Amino acid sequence: MKNALSVSGSLGPLKLHAMADVFEDNLKRSHETLSKDPQIGDKIDVTPEHRFVGFDGYRNAMDSLKAGDIVILTTPVAFRWPMFEYAVEKGLHVFMEKPVTTDGFTARKLLEINKKAVEKNLKVGVGLMCRHCKARNELKKRIDDGAIGDITFMRSYRMQGPVATCFTPKNDTDMSELMYQIKNFHSFLWLSGGSFSDFFIHGIDEMCMIKNDFPIEAKAVGGRHYKTMERNGKIHVAVDQNFDSYGVEYTFKDGAKAIYEGRNMTGCHQEFAAYAHGTKGSAVISSASHTPAKSRLYKDQNIALNPRGVPENLLWSFPTGERGANLEGNPYEIEWEVLVNAIREDKPHNEVERGVAASNVTSMGRMAAHTGQVITYDQMLNSEFVMAANVKDLTMDSDSPLMPDAEGKYAIPEPGIKKDREY
Repeated sequence: MKNALSVSGSLGPLKLHAMADVFEDNLKRSHETLSKDPQIGDKIDVTPEHRFVGFDGYRNAMDSLKAGDIVILTTPVAFRWPMFEYAVEKGLHVFMEKPVTTDGFTARKLLEINKKAVEKNLKVGVGLMCRHCKARNELKKRIDDGAIGDITFMRSYRMQGPVATCFTPKNDTDMSELMYQIKNFHSFLWLSGGSFSDFFIHGIDEMCMIKNDFPIEAKAVGGRHYKTMERNGKIHVAVDQNFDSYGVEYTFKDGAKAIYEGRNMTGCHQEFAAYAHGTKGSAVISSASHTPAKSRLYKDQNIALNPRGVPENLLWSFPTGERGANLEGNPYEIEWEVLVNAIREDKPHNEVERGVAASNVTSMGRMAAHTGQVITYDQMLNSEFVMAANVKDLTMDSDSPLMPDAEGKYAIPEPGIKKDREY
């Protein structure tokens, strides 16, 4: 939200008009935090009448807007397609967070809804902000111009400790099963695509960006080494659906390979970066986290991990300012500058097809790991396994699409046993 309200004043004033959440405490806390922010506090104009709680809150919030306004969809991805559908019906421009789909059903739904968005000339941004990074785009231009020859191999890593709600204990709270899962949404595949889709999509997509293509198949390994977790100083048995380590080999139609390795495990080697290797040299796509990317090109395959170094084989690096000051800008803000400018100037801007492709590729790798099978892009897109067909009709009193067994445990991936579905 802060990125949205921080866009250049030359693009015209923006104000937050309505908010919705299924948790009243979340809504109250978010409103208070934004209102007190010294940079954007004066742009928060959400009266109590425009703060909505419940599964129909998004409809109420959108009903309070007028056609041509912007709606921001940042809920767990399970709710993306019904909210997008209603936004298009209301004639609203949209910014939706990544991922945008979790399975073939949601991918097909989003693509169908987007046809109407295109017909209505609605502008739609998708939160894959690395696509708007200045350094990555300059790197891409140089690679497209042949700086490292033909790309034959890429690799990306997000090796980290447990993050957000990727691991979850049994529901021993007074919350309903549905609300408990939404509160811990990274742990449940129907809600988020799990930690794989929600956290790893950026590293996968930036390889696709540099390659100018999306892979056609994936094969993968993965597993869960530890089934206990710490929360609030106590050790619990974890019952979520995630693996704690993944390794995926993606194949592009020209035969080039891309490796993605992700891990959520304490005490292990950590790395958050992406690289490309070509017939004439190599590249650092990103160095550590999402920004700054500190993108670089090398004359051979020997990549220096220190972005400040100037080895003899360094071909190019994105410039920095005095004392290493970041000149890349903030891609989280740039993506909003692009969207708002497209709305103001009525320029073409719709990132849905690309967002669905990136999400489908990510789901393809996840499913390959969870089933132990080779999964193709088309197979993932056309899969008939539906994780949450009734998500549009959920209420505060509904059961979750995923209910636990008598012991409070959930269905989990079983590679080699469950081959056509993830759980």
